[in-house]
Parts: sequence; structure tokens; C-alpha cells
Amino acid sequence: MPSMKLAASALAIAAASATTVAAQSRDNVQVAGSSTVLPYASIVAEAFGENTDFPTPVVESGGSSAGLKRFCEGVGENTIDVANASRAIRDSEIETCAENGVSDIIEVRIGYDGIVFASQQDGPAFDAFVPSDIFNAIGAKVLVDGELVDNPHTSWADFNSDLPDAEIAMFIPGTKHGTREVFEEQVLLTGCEDTGAMEAMIEGGMSEDDAEDACLDVRTDGGHSVDIDGDYTETLARIDANPNGVGVFGLAFYENNQDALKVATMSGVAPSTETIASGEYPVSRPLFFYVKKAHIGVIPGLKEYAQFFVADELAGPDGPLSNYGLVADPELAETQQKIADEVTMGESM
Repeated sequence: MPSMKLAASALAIAAASATTVAAQSRDNVQVAGSSTVLPYASIVAEAFGENTDFPTPVVESGGSSAGLKRFCEGVGENTIDVANASRAIRDSEIETCAENGVSDIIEVRIGYDGIVFASQQDGPAFDAFVPSDIFNAIGAKVLVDGELVDNPHTSWADFNSDLPDAEIAMFIPGTKHGTREVFEEQVLLTGCEDTGAMEAMIEGGMSEDDAEDACLDVRTDGGHSVDIDGDYTETLARIDANPNGVGVFGLAFYENNQDALKVATMSGVAPSTETIASGEYPVSRPLFFYVKKAHIGVIPGLKEYAQFFVADELAGPDGPLSNYGLVADPELAETQQKIADEVTMGESM
């Protein structure tokens, strides 16, 4: 991780109450969740441990859904304090949390990230995609000659002559990853609509809701589409082993692996912090972490860690997190105040 000198204001936020919190049987903050948020949380945790009197937080990965599941298991030192997520917490998860006594949750939006489509540097020329290309490649049912059929495509050139005549091999995030939800909604569903497949499903008797669900089904034949349940390093390994492979990554991971990967445009726009910040790049999402308010004042450094994470010196546009691909949140000051006031979900500031 990079060394850094943090401004006095960021250090003061974290250290102000370091001597006022009574020692507990667990004295470090425990974090789990999104593999997309993991690099940012790891940088923050290391800086927090180096620059304050608190122990370095323990940060684990596992995916957004897995992290939120652990977060919602209950209150107490045997449960985690913070869940990282590359999507917003779902209503069903909030209900599970409440059933287990986790009723006060602070939602912290740290910034934005883009989802990119990347392949081997020396592989076929996957330079440009639109959502319909991805849907035609891995959708379970696609439209061919006006008929809705089981996906017959084996090569990208089968449905788009501008794409390489290379075997379809897509490595996509597994269902427990927050990346999967954004991928489904902003790529698969859009591609299903753009190709006319969704309209054909409805005309064939499906309700709109059922058609939307069917649009998100991916093919399971022949290994053309593979769910990756691990983190982005597993996806990278799959692509290293398959010159035709196309993987789905977070922008930050791609930017840190440009020696091995090349990225495609989506709908004519190249992914970058600038195009994501402007809203021009079409496949982007907010990133979050969730704090268990009941643990504030019990687990030493919890609130201070949250404040430290979103301080201008770290999460702002000129902070070290931006060097790793995080697009700063224009409403960061509001988030800082929310943490300071310990405003929970459903409360107004």
C-alpha cells in the first residue's frame, strides 16, 4: 500500500476520542464484504492503523451479499461492525437485520466505480461493446431471425460482424457480488430490451416482470458464460488461461492491472474516472459501507474509522483513493456530516 501523509484535520477526526473509549475484549474494527470496496478499505485501514492510536481494522472480502449477511447476524463483539457493498442494501436484508436486533444502520456512500469489460492484452480485438452484444453472447434466450430461441451463438461474430470471430467465453461476477446486480440491470436488461428479446417475451405471453427476470437468465451450455464467485483475481486468472476470455471488473482493478488487461468501450465511451464522474460512462454504480450504530462507543475506533474513510484527504478527488479508481462523491460533505451526527437509515439530517 502507498505511504501517505494525511492532513491534520483527517488525523484529528480519527484520534480525537482515542483515549476516551474504554478497552474492550475486542479492540479492533472488523469489516467484511464487497471485493470492489476491498482495495479502498484496505488502504484506509492501513492508514488508520499507522496514523491513529487505534489498532488496524481487520478487512475481509467475500462479496457484498456475504458481507451484509454477516453484518445482519446480530449485535455484539462476535459480529462484524462494518459491511462493504458495491450496491445498496436491500429491503430484505434490512428486515433480516431488524429481526436479529440490528435496527440502527448508518449508510455511508464513499464514491462511485465503473464496471468494465476487459480481455487479454494479446487476445482478440475486443475494443467496443454495446449492451446488446453482451446479451447476445450470454443471454439464455435470444432473438434470431425474429424467433426467441435458446442461445445458439458460439462466436462473437455470429451476431456482430464488427466483433472478432472468437469463441464466446465470458467470466461474470457470481450472484453474491454487488457487481452482478449492476451488470444485470445496466447491461443484460438493457441489451435484452435493445435486441427486441424482451418485447418478444411479452408478446409470447410473459408478464413484464417475468420477462425482466428471463432477460437476466444467462446460458449454461458449453462454458460460454461462467459465474465467478471469487474476487477479481480469480477472473483475471481465468482470462490469463483463456486468450478469448472477456471478464467483468471494477475500474480500479483494471487500472491496477493494465499490464495484463485491455479494456473495451461501452456504447462508445471509454471507462475512466472522468467519464464516470460526468455520468457519460453508462455502466457505473455507487459504493457503500454500512456501520452498526449499536457498536459505536463499544468497539474502539469504529466511528473514527468511518470518519477517517470519508475525510477529504482520503476520499476526496485529490485523495489517495482516487489514485486507485474511486470517483469522489460530489456530496461527500453531506456524508461526513451524517457520520458525525450518527444519522441512521430512515432518519433525516
